Amino acid sequence: MNILIGLAIAIAVLGGIVLLLWLLFEWQYSTRQGNVLEFDNGAWQFLNYEPEHYSLELILTATNKTRNLDIFLVEVNPVLSLLSSGSLEGITSKVQLRSRHANLSSRNDNYWESYIVTPHHSTGVEVVIDINGKNLEELKSAWVRIHYTVYGPAGREEKVKHCIIPLQFPDANQRERWRPTPDADVLPIRTHILSAGDTPVDVLQRYVMSHAQAGDIVTIAETPIAIMQGNFYHPSDIQPKWLAKRLCYYFKSTSSLATACGLQSLINESGAWRVAFAFIIGSFAKAIFRISGVFYMLAGEQARLIDDVTGTLPPYDQFIVLGPKNPQAVVDEIKAGTGLEAAIVDVNDLRRVKVLAATSGASEELLNQALLMNPAGNAAEQTPIVLIRPNTGA
Repeated sequence: MNILIGLAIAIAVLGGIVLLLWLLFEWQYSTRQGNVLEFDNGAWQFLNYEPEHYSLELILTATNKTRNLDIFLVEVNPVLSLLSSGSLEGITSKVQLRSRHANLSSRNDNYWESYIVTPHHSTGVEVVIDINGKNLEELKSAWVRIHYTVYGPAGREEKVKHCIIPLQFPDANQRERWRPTPDADVLPIRTHILSAGDTPVDVLQRYVMSHAQAGDIVTIAETPIAIMQGNFYHPSDIQPKWLAKRLCYYFKSTSSLATACGLQSLINESGAWRVAFAFIIGSFAKAIFRISGVFYMLAGEQARLIDDVTGTLPPYDQFIVLGPKNPQAVVDEIKAGTGLEAAIVDVNDLRRVKVLAATSGASEELLNQALLMNPAGNAAEQTPIVLIRPNTGA
């Protein structure tokens, strides 16, 4: 009997050791970086911008962000979609791919030669787009999807980098119509389709400064700021996990958190434990005390700011757009670059105005009053900027 007890104890101890080693092995594996090769937002420029011929160059940099692992960039395939306010009939386009490897000459046959990117090093991708036709002035933007394949310790993975390039630019000097409000006049200002290649200060210099004067306040919607920061994701890049797949059913269908990808994007920002805790406390608060909105107060700032698919203008209607990063730093940068007081706002047609960040000279009371009727609109106005001119004495 003692031998059997001793044998059982030995087996239990051995099993415990095996389980502990397995857990340690799995924990170590979960901390591995895998195939962390990422593209930047890219830089583009027009090589030709004539009425019947556009030519532009897009350059992206792919960086191996692992500590000590080689990552192979084995395939790159750019795919172009043109968005227009009219028909694409008679418009042709051609996409050329070239590598910018440090030690290999570039090919001219659109073939991507596999390349090893060592840790903390980069390689470049050059895409040249030629567009020809008679109605190019109706083109609004080019959506370039860079399909690429990485190969490394995590196996072979197919990914996509999305680049949005504006092709239509409103006349910055066109006279716009000011709209009166009780304490200020407001001027919605139209821009091109903004992208991660833009910066707030450059956009304001281009479209706003010709209309502005001392004392004006410039406001920008939160979604375009996030887009300029590259803070948007295609649903195919988001892998919903257990928590997101189950909790998303408890949100109203109109919520951006009512889809697994939308909720997962919040979990990626705030963390699974925080979102789960916010959901439990929020559910009790609503069920027992009839208090709404507790989840959004506890789940992090992004919970109210995420725009799910269809929430923005094409082609961003295909993306999940998060709220802007560090909005206070953005408005401070705008004031330094333009001299104007500035604010980042979230406004809708339900007469709700939320000021995410504002410079010291931008009165929140004035912002709420001036933006109450949502002069920028929530449809396809393409007017993300509103210039506010306070009335004398306001």
